[in-house]
Amino acid sequence: MIFAAILAGGSGSRMGNIEKPKQFLTLGSKPILIHTIEKFSIVNSFEKIIVLTPKNFLSHTKDLIKKYIEDSDNIVVIEGGNLRNDTIMNAIDYINDNFQIDDDSIIVSHDSVRPFVTYRIIEENIEFCKEYGACDTVIPATDTIVESNKDNKISAIPLRDNLYQGQTPQTFKINKLAKLYKNINDDDKNKLTDACKIFVLNNEDVYLVNGDVTNIKITYPYDLKVADAILKDQV
Repeated sequence: MIFAAILAGGSGSRMGNIEKPKQFLTLGSKPILIHTIEKFSIVNSFEKIIVLTPKNFLSHTKDLIKKYIEDSDNIVVIEGGNLRNDTIMNAIDYINDNFQIDDDSIIVSHDSVRPFVTYRIIEENIEFCKEYGACDTVIPATDTIVESNKDNKISAIPLRDNLYQGQTPQTFKINKLAKLYKNINDDDKNKLTDACKIFVLNNEDVYLVNGDVTNIKITYPYDLKVADAILKDQV
């Protein structure tokens, strides 16, 4: 079985003084979240598309899906967690409570505010995960990355040829992800900003899927302007 988890649990604080989380802001004629859900709804592989939102936006999210998504029978809305990986684990708990999965069952996790993910990227995530067990969507780093450990001084400049910018989806065998997450101590869990690091901390391989420069994450007000330009270019 293959599941999608669209992570819409964030508050969008970096977007500035807004009345609702950024995933509910309008892009073109629809909320950002709806653009993202639509990309997954055209993929026939999914047993269920799980949308995880803040508790006080559950009803609002369900209303949006009913309004904009014509065929929403395989979409469910549940509450996200306090942290990113808590949200993914909430999705896994829902899956285990409602389906009989095996060790080959897959979860494709994706940021709700990356509305330009392509069919190709989603399909390759599924293919790579079937073969390797875990994969991450990335693009090569184009800027030089400077590391500073303290005192506003450069501590290292890693070789750019070995560096990539992480995107989503990130895709995993469900049972293995849950098992590895339990192996991590609470301190590391609180520091995790990326599900792939669960595998890295357990010395497990994560394979790379080629992303796309247009698969941007809408985080700041400027990003929304860029997204609007990308959307207009795609029409």
